[in-house]
Amino acid sequence: MDVLAEEFGTLTPEQLVAPISTVEEKWRLLPAFLKVKGLVKQHIDSFNYFINVEIKKIMKANEKVTSDADPMWYLKYLNIYVGLPDVEESFNVTRPVSPHECRLRDMTYSAPITVDIEYTRGSQRIIRNALPIGRMPIMLRSSNCVLTGKTPAEFAKLNECPLDPGGYFIVKGVEKVILIQEQLSKNRIIVEADRKGAVGASVTSSTHEKKSRTNMAVKQGRFYLRHNTLSEDIPIVIIFKAMGVESDQEIVQMIGTEERVMAAFGPSLEECQKAQIFTQMQALKYIGNKVRRQRMWGGGPKKTKIEEARELLACTILTHVPVKEFNFRAKCIYTAVMVRRVILAQGDNKVDDRDYYGNKRLELAGQLLSLLFEDLFKKFNSEMKKIADQVIPKQRAAQFDVVKHMRQDQITNGMVNAISTGNWSLKRFKMDRQGVTQVLSRLSYVSALGMMTRISSQFEKTRKVSGPRSLQPSQWGMLCPSDTPEGEACGLVKNLALMTHITTDMEDGPIVKLAGNLGVEDVNFLCGEELSYPNVFLVFLNGNILGVIRDHKKLVNTFRLMRRAGYINEFVSISTNLTDRCVYISSDGGRLCRPYIIVKKQKPAVTNKHMEELAQGYRNFEDFLHESLVEYLDVNEENDCNIALYEHTINKDTTHLEIEPFTLLGVCAGLIPYPHHNQSPRNTYQCAMGKQAMGFGRCLVYKNAKCTLKRYTNQTFDKVMGPMLDAATRKPIWRHEILDADGICSPGEKVENKQVLVNKSMPTVTQIPLEGSSVAQQPQYKDVPITYKGATDSYIEKVMISSNAEDAFLIKMLLRQTRRPEIGDKFSSRHGQKGVCGLIVPQEDMPFCDSGICPDIIMNPHGFPSRMTVGKLIELLAGKAGVLDGRFHYGTAFGGSKVKDVCEDLVRHGYNYLGKDYVTSGITGEPLEAYIYFGPVYYQKLKHMVLDKMHARARGPRAVLTRQPTEGRSRDGGLRLGEMERDCLIGYGASMLLLERLMISSDAFEVDVCGQCGLLGYSGWCHYCKSSCHVSSLRIPYACKLLFQELQSMNIIPRLKLSKYNE
Repeated sequence: MDVLAEEFGTLTPEQLVAPISTVEEKWRLLPAFLKVKGLVKQHIDSFNYFINVEIKKIMKANEKVTSDADPMWYLKYLNIYVGLPDVEESFNVTRPVSPHECRLRDMTYSAPITVDIEYTRGSQRIIRNALPIGRMPIMLRSSNCVLTGKTPAEFAKLNECPLDPGGYFIVKGVEKVILIQEQLSKNRIIVEADRKGAVGASVTSSTHEKKSRTNMAVKQGRFYLRHNTLSEDIPIVIIFKAMGVESDQEIVQMIGTEERVMAAFGPSLEECQKAQIFTQMQALKYIGNKVRRQRMWGGGPKKTKIEEARELLACTILTHVPVKEFNFRAKCIYTAVMVRRVILAQGDNKVDDRDYYGNKRLELAGQLLSLLFEDLFKKFNSEMKKIADQVIPKQRAAQFDVVKHMRQDQITNGMVNAISTGNWSLKRFKMDRQGVTQVLSRLSYVSALGMMTRISSQFEKTRKVSGPRSLQPSQWGMLCPSDTPEGEACGLVKNLALMTHITTDMEDGPIVKLAGNLGVEDVNFLCGEELSYPNVFLVFLNGNILGVIRDHKKLVNTFRLMRRAGYINEFVSISTNLTDRCVYISSDGGRLCRPYIIVKKQKPAVTNKHMEELAQGYRNFEDFLHESLVEYLDVNEENDCNIALYEHTINKDTTHLEIEPFTLLGVCAGLIPYPHHNQSPRNTYQCAMGKQAMGFGRCLVYKNAKCTLKRYTNQTFDKVMGPMLDAATRKPIWRHEILDADGICSPGEKVENKQVLVNKSMPTVTQIPLEGSSVAQQPQYKDVPITYKGATDSYIEKVMISSNAEDAFLIKMLLRQTRRPEIGDKFSSRHGQKGVCGLIVPQEDMPFCDSGICPDIIMNPHGFPSRMTVGKLIELLAGKAGVLDGRFHYGTAFGGSKVKDVCEDLVRHGYNYLGKDYVTSGITGEPLEAYIYFGPVYYQKLKHMVLDKMHARARGPRAVLTRQPTEGRSRDGGLRLGEMERDCLIGYGASMLLLERLMISSDAFEVDVCGQCGLLGYSGWCHYCKSSCHVSSLRIPYACKLLFQELQSMNIIPRLKLSKYNE
């Protein structure tokens, strides 16, 4: 009764009898959303934004190249565009190419980047159009891809799967995904405490021209500005004076006139007084002396120190705050806000949380490639400038034509290398990241989708920090709580939830105008003291101060109305921070957001009528946005809203309604039935295993084998020979049995271990011989055959002969094996219940129930109590009831079919309501003593099969240096007895076993040792003593002999003391 009283005690009698009209089908918004956004769409959107918008901005920021040698010469970019993917077959002959052809021929799926330029040659001005400057790898399904806008039938013509998600690149024939990278947001003030507890603020500024980081530090109660272009920390008051605020009173007014703020800022004013700095000129001179000299080759006009300091303040420190004609007003106020935040954080205000998702931005493929392209484009331009500086002074005969010096390979190779290795190293921002890209996992559709939604974090995996690894409350609905790997990357690699969208950058011009119309006062017209009034709120746009406002609630409400009406972009978010008295408007890219249904007057805006229109297809997800029924909220704006999870929990404060609770899970966790009945880690295990599933029962395993035939510099080339014939029988020898006459295996043949697939031979000499050496005779060839290695036989499915981009022959073979389940294969249900097949029983020995059904899999019931996977029990029950009724049951998270209803279905069909059955043993024919829980469960065969892991060896290959057996299954290595196993044997005192394992069966070696000097001799002679008198022969490990010789080479003499064993 208490529970009921809590739920319904507050309702009036009228409310209790009112009919509940809920929106039944509101989950249909999810597929509608996935048609336009989400999953892989964010990669594609961001790449489209990059090649259509961002690349033009990068060109605008670096549009002019000039030379110091000739002031008249210049090169100006007018336009830049990315074409359609093509391939250059022969010189200057190109043709369009499909992604599948690139996969097969190991090429890069890329399109030419062309520019329109205007430049001077001699004295005339020339405009050239469509000059190629490099090639850009193209993301599949993006706007420049050949697949865009095709029907499924046309997809089939191009050999592509219509269900393939796209969103990856094909580089050198390998499918590469750029993982989503997570990092702290740019252009925001982040106040944090360091290890000693001192509070500081930092801003990472980033614009197209520059990127820099500015820190505000506190030392002994005084405030300093720290930047890596300055040789030491500069007192903050000197910075204010250098920016033109000379009066101390004005500085204090800007920072705040409350008692404690002024008291905290006092010492900083005194320090400036001590330094005897009163005017702007004195301050600039002081800063100019502290600037680190930038070594720029090429020189240029020398600047005075004062000019240098002013340039630095205007352009480098807090780069993102614009300064026009040295009007520092906005930058002063920004700096004052930073100081004020630090002072308040020393008091009762909290420091910012770095792990909070509102302070995070996610970088997608588009942003990462734009950083890379910007770096390469700047390098390209500086190369041209270098060439111009070198060439223009020299030749006066011919005019300098810059077009001849535009090399394409720099940009092309830069892009291809970064994507294929995954190393993003940009010299200018000292950014050096490994593992940005990964090979797309194609085990199953789910593993490919799961890889597209993966988020990689910038933390080192080795540090045992719990902060970034733990589940943040602000991840709710944005990131999947279950889908993360176990082990060292746990919590650092995350996955997007189903309905998450990642924003791209948008224009902020209309937002500035709208804010001005709604009463935001420009910051330049204020004296500065208003900032600290208790009812005045600062308005930030993407980290820049727009102005101040009195009535912030009205601003926020009007803003939201305008967004719902579609006057501004649906992804712009506005939120208030009451402790800092700020209104944040953000329109930048990389924010996580997701859609919610708007609630008006305790009723959701979406009604059943709307859902019917959606089902009939004359309404799509965009219409819901434009008619203000649904809107996107990002993490910061969620804090200002009151979101109901279910419709019956709506109260008078509710502003939004969740579309479906199960959308807080990701792709992999969303496939688990009844996940809310399982222990939490079991769902995490299933997320990892669902990506390795390959059907159930028999499966086909395909392997690739390939080789290339190259040409070498001395006019020799690899060749493929026909099969060798046996001298007696004139038939091919056994190794070459499956070869065709051309020396390549023929399709459909059975291949055994160590048989040859391609009989390739390569010339022994591939370099050009030195001059004066013997005249080149007929080249000699050595055999380098491609052989098949495997525990069981394979069949050749297909053979392809083609050529790759370097005009080398390319031969690819596809090998096929049919695997049936055997003992030692790994299986798992969808609840983290993994296990290994331990017994395969003949059909007649299987137990059967009274209707004659035999189980496929028998699982030990002791796997349930400790693992607590109740979801699996319910899945079996609901599956059994569904089979009997011939219908689907739902196991959706936080919902699904109720156990009570399912049990009634079972009873109706004459089964036990608990799902237990009377089972007869197939061996004895007697009934089993207990009732058996019996029914259908979805099982998956995982990719770990015993055939691929089986490994043993007697004799085999050895390492060259130590003469010990090699290691690893792939190299047919030995089974190592390690340190710990050795300790056990020592504990048992089994000394001869130790001797055998560690020396005799590893690397026993006969050495001659001189008993006189203790050094190693050679064939019975001691070179040190010059005699063979005391030399005796021992067996020691070869590695030990090697160690002695290596020590001798380092001038350390190890001497062996010998004594006769019978003395």
